[in-house]
Amino acid sequence: MRKYENPAFFCENRLPQRAYYIPEGSFKSLNGTWNFKYFECDEDEGYVKKDWSTIDVPSCWQARGFENPNYSNAEYPFAFDLPYVPATNPMGVYSREFQIEDAKRCTYIVFEGVSSNLELYINGSYVGYSQGSRLQAEFDITPFVKKGKNTVLAKVWKWCSGSYLEDQDCPRYNGIYRDVYILSRPRGHIKDISITTDENIINIDFEGSAEITLFDAENNVIDTKNATNKAQFKVDNPVLWNAEKPYLYKVKFKYGDEVISQKVGFVTYSIGKDNEFLVNGVEVKLKGVNHHDTHSLNGWTMTEDEFRQDLLLMKKLNINSIRTSHYPPAPKFMEMCDELGFYVMLETDLETHGVCFREAEELGYDFVTHPEVWPCQLPEWKDAFLDRMARAYHRDKNHCSIYSWSTGNESGHGDNHVAMIEYVRKHDKKRLIHAEDASRAAESSDYHKADTTHMADNVDIHSRMYESVEEITQKLDNPEFNRPYYMCEYSHAMGNGPGDIFDYWELVYSRKNMIGGCIWEWCDHAFNMDGVPKYGGDYPTDMAHCNNFCCDGMVFHDRALKAGSLEIKAVYQYMNCALSDDELTVTNLYDFTNLNEYDFKYEIKVDGEVLSSEILKLNVLPKESTKIKLSLPTECTMGAYVNCYLVDNTGYTVAQKQLEIPANFIKPDMMQGSAKITEDERFIKLFGDDFCYTVSKRLGTVVSIVKNGTEHLKAPLRITALRAPIDNEMYIKNVWYGEPFIGVLHENLHKQFDNVYECRVDGEKVCIKASVAGVSRTPYFRYSLILEVSADGVMKVSLDGKVKEACKWLPRLGFEVRTDYNKSKFKYFGMGPYENYCDMYRGCMVDWYQSDADMEYVNYVMPQEHGNHTQTKYLEIKDGLTFVAKDKMEINVSHYSAKTLMDAKHQDEIVKDENTIIRIDYKNSGVGSNACGPELAPKYRLDEKDIKFEFYIK
Repeated sequence: MRKYENPAFFCENRLPQRAYYIPEGSFKSLNGTWNFKYFECDEDEGYVKKDWSTIDVPSCWQARGFENPNYSNAEYPFAFDLPYVPATNPMGVYSREFQIEDAKRCTYIVFEGVSSNLELYINGSYVGYSQGSRLQAEFDITPFVKKGKNTVLAKVWKWCSGSYLEDQDCPRYNGIYRDVYILSRPRGHIKDISITTDENIINIDFEGSAEITLFDAENNVIDTKNATNKAQFKVDNPVLWNAEKPYLYKVKFKYGDEVISQKVGFVTYSIGKDNEFLVNGVEVKLKGVNHHDTHSLNGWTMTEDEFRQDLLLMKKLNINSIRTSHYPPAPKFMEMCDELGFYVMLETDLETHGVCFREAEELGYDFVTHPEVWPCQLPEWKDAFLDRMARAYHRDKNHCSIYSWSTGNESGHGDNHVAMIEYVRKHDKKRLIHAEDASRAAESSDYHKADTTHMADNVDIHSRMYESVEEITQKLDNPEFNRPYYMCEYSHAMGNGPGDIFDYWELVYSRKNMIGGCIWEWCDHAFNMDGVPKYGGDYPTDMAHCNNFCCDGMVFHDRALKAGSLEIKAVYQYMNCALSDDELTVTNLYDFTNLNEYDFKYEIKVDGEVLSSEILKLNVLPKESTKIKLSLPTECTMGAYVNCYLVDNTGYTVAQKQLEIPANFIKPDMMQGSAKITEDERFIKLFGDDFCYTVSKRLGTVVSIVKNGTEHLKAPLRITALRAPIDNEMYIKNVWYGEPFIGVLHENLHKQFDNVYECRVDGEKVCIKASVAGVSRTPYFRYSLILEVSADGVMKVSLDGKVKEACKWLPRLGFEVRTDYNKSKFKYFGMGPYENYCDMYRGCMVDWYQSDADMEYVNYVMPQEHGNHTQTKYLEIKDGLTFVAKDKMEINVSHYSAKTLMDAKHQDEIVKDENTIIRIDYKNSGVGSNACGPELAPKYRLDEKDIKFEFYIK
């Protein structure tokens, strides 16, 4: 056994973890260019002469051309054989020089993140060893340094025993990827610092002596004390910290020439009598997201500015909570969470998900009946588990933003987790404890039969992943359920989505003990290669990967927003509005903020025209409402709405809500008189002075539309149900688009055949009976189609059909129109301006919009269905056709065919069609989040069997 394979050997000479701080005047950064040698096998170091190259630190060596990146979700990217790692173990050797001005001072070197382990040498002498890729390692190098020039050398292996504890769902990288620095400190300096608050008291425990000064947030001195090991400050009427108003006091420790600053927030976290989550005694809902450290060019390495931009963007999207999935982030990230205001679940660096793939016959997440193969239950791993929890706790214990500690993710629940929980309980009496697998275990019947003591009582929160609204409701309805329910992961935001978040939050707001949760996850983990974002399976050395499952963010890899981002913003927003008769009710959903800090604007619009508008300052306390009397219209042609906005002092809209006014619709008569009709053996023509519609009897559809001598169709009008699968349809798509095979039901919607049973003239109408079917299958849709044309060239299309009973449900159903490529600019009255679906539209409003086919394209990492618009009444193609719904329709205008999108796996593989493709749909199914979340809810599926749909073409 190599020493780094021994689970009991995870550190040597590494200092005990202290609270994170960087003393002023003691800091020397070692970030920059280092000498670097990469070995494909660590054994090569002994007998292969290798010249030094260079690498920037911090960085991931895979992101700098040494090895390929690798993405794995749950499966270990090496053989599962605890605690051994592959015999051929790549290694990177780092070296650089640094200067020491005063060797009499205490000198330390700090590595904030090294993957997967670190063996440290100073001036050729061995100093120590550390594991824990996302945890801080500090070494006392005072005995090893001299005044003037010194050399640091670090050996970093790709894998070690700790790699079994770091099986997080993300791209896998290695190297010195976080900051490295030297601290030159006076002898007798302060070591650890622990700061807590109790009502109006700040309690400080620290190792050392210092002059301590307390400042308020405006930098005014409150008090100064000289103290050794303990100090206490009283603050009269302290300003309490919360995520909406993150007020921070500052404590400065001065010892010799060294100054240490720590920020302090007065905050309490607790569970109320109704199992609600309380911040300073006030009920709060956790509007959260899971956050990984990720960059499309630099892997795990992110700058402070990039972290700040992530957090500022979260604030703009109304996120108030973060789960640090699944490890402590860079220390500066936590400082920013205190400063900007987030409720943080700090998770330690622990996941062993790949254990569930240990044997082919035992697939499944089973840590109950086979606990002996999970490290969480093995005594020889206990100290490694405890080490990770202790280091996470001590580094970040002074952050007021942390409301909960988490013992890791998808790692089972055994004796070692219990020891971790006991450790945190001993040191922290005020924060909550989270372990999702404790809740999973408590629900297992096998678990209760087992000889175990790991009951869910160890934790404060009942936490589960990806349960449906119905499943959660059943639990909450159970009178024996007496815990806060927390969704540590929900609403999988992969690709075009998520589409189920609103339903979850209806439930969250309806139940006190439903305290919220964190969407999976913040951003796509694509790695940019030659300008194209790539994912699992794209890298030559990938052996275990999960394709594009790493592209599951609510924002793109470059932090660009998508429609799902805006859906989340709208559902998480802190204002709600309702309309009853002529009374508008505005509700403040903030927990600590009066609405008078914002401008409230409403406008009344009829058919897209503003009738009236007003900007108000509403004095509405948190969780309260006010009412506004409105003068509402009684008639409209397209639609009448009250649009409400909450706007901050920069002009940014933090919340919006559109309410439909129940006005009477005045519908103009679209069919004035009748066109002339002629027919021969092959065609039926419906025509007037300047137009002609041609219907093919053989095809049973319109094959030509000519106006003033110009042809508007490039292909026959066709009924289809095909749409390019979205990521969240990775399971149902096999039903829709699978290959023909005996005994397996696939509808084969992408290989469509059309059968025409009848096409005839009946008076002034063309009557068609036909069906559509996938290859080798019976028709999934049988229909009657009636076409009528008015004297001035308006065609009424009336569809009446039936979906076969055996058809599970359809992705969409409607008409596909191909017209000239250049006829791609359009205006519409419908839901916009962003793409939207029946379960993902709240970031949009119904109005008049202008767009074009290229603007509609959404550049998902894996090309897929996009560009839909619901609740549409009118679509006009510039210099082309116009479509008007009798009631409502869904539309899509694109330069990409569904087949092109289906066949492409990356952004650079799609080719524009030679036509503009228009869809006029009866309905498009929702997008959901079933890549990992529950199945699409029935109410969002196109699963009705009787279809009636009317619209007009002119």
